[in-house]
Amino acid sequence: MEDYGRFFSDDVPAFMPSPTRELFKKVDISKIYSLAGGFPSPDTFPTGEMASIVSEVMETYGAKAMQYGGTQGVPELVGEICRRTGEAPQCIQVTTSSQQGIDVCGRIFLNPGDVVLTENPTYLGAIQSFRDYRASFRTLDEFRADPGSCGKVKFAYVIPDFGNPSGATMTLEQRQELVDLARRGDFLIVEDSPYRALRYEGTDVPTIRSLAPERTVHLCSFSKIFAPAFRLGWMEAPEEIIQKVYICKQALDLCPPVFDQYLAFNWMSSGRLDTNLEKAKALYRSKRDILLDELGKEMPSGATWTHPQGGLFIFVTLPEGCDTLAMYDQAISSGIAYVPGSFFFTDASHRNTMRLNFSYIDSDKIGPAVKLLAAFVRKMMGTD
Repeated sequence: MEDYGRFFSDDVPAFMPSPTRELFKKVDISKIYSLAGGFPSPDTFPTGEMASIVSEVMETYGAKAMQYGGTQGVPELVGEICRRTGEAPQCIQVTTSSQQGIDVCGRIFLNPGDVVLTENPTYLGAIQSFRDYRASFRTLDEFRADPGSCGKVKFAYVIPDFGNPSGATMTLEQRQELVDLARRGDFLIVEDSPYRALRYEGTDVPTIRSLAPERTVHLCSFSKIFAPAFRLGWMEAPEEIIQKVYICKQALDLCPPVFDQYLAFNWMSSGRLDTNLEKAKALYRSKRDILLDELGKEMPSGATWTHPQGGLFIFVTLPEGCDTLAMYDQAISSGIAYVPGSFFFTDASHRNTMRLNFSYIDSDKIGPAVKLLAAFVRKMMGTD
């Protein structure tokens, strides 16, 4: 068999496959109770309205909607984003998914060995992407304790609203403290905000970008407010940074998908987005509450979990000695799926944790799912 290793670049050994997607290959999640993947509910997709949205786009734009477009994004969508965010057009870049925004930050900011500061745990997809550019990781707590030991820090990556996987939200004081750290330490902040619109209780906290626009790259996604299949997101950043992103994106895919952008613009500008978002929030709030209630009734003593004010995830911590990764195959055999929490730690620690998703599973299946999960956890703890 031919060995192609000699042809690969020096970056390839750093490429990290997604462990969550590898796990999902093992099982048909439609045949078990899944609290695993971070999928939005299909009930929130505009399936009933899609035909009319497509028709309206074709009637308005015709062949233009199927042609190449500008690298920044179609002017209509860029303008609507500006209207909603208050950003200037030159500070906006439409991306082919929010994940592309994460990856582009790695491309334009990171040299091998540069340091990315993160919360711990943090989003697995960001760990994957930055590791591909041979970045090093240090936690924000490590930087607070000893900035001089953390090497050349380029940026801090955070999910301040309903984080993945923790579900936690940074307070205004925590955001301001991070801004102060960035200014003193002379690094940027990548603020990933795919869940910000999905708040179910409490009040909105100002974005980090609003506190430090000169230091912050703000990433947004259409996947949770429209549908993930369209693979659209956008970036808000200082003009000089957006100019570099613009050039970088030309080499990646020339332009975001034009037809999808016109669909998203129609969805936003017609008022359908806002109406549907309220329905989605009500659905997710109900599912979150059911999951929290069932965890409270079923989980054994010694297990704790977060209470997110929004987003899609609850993070569970079990007693030391439990290993949710080592026991994952047994969990699947028991009929329940979760995501082992150690995937979200840059050092793969905290193997006694797991991430649970409540957006995708049907409401009437949450109770049976938690009963199975609790029984499995008791077995793991040796208390069944």
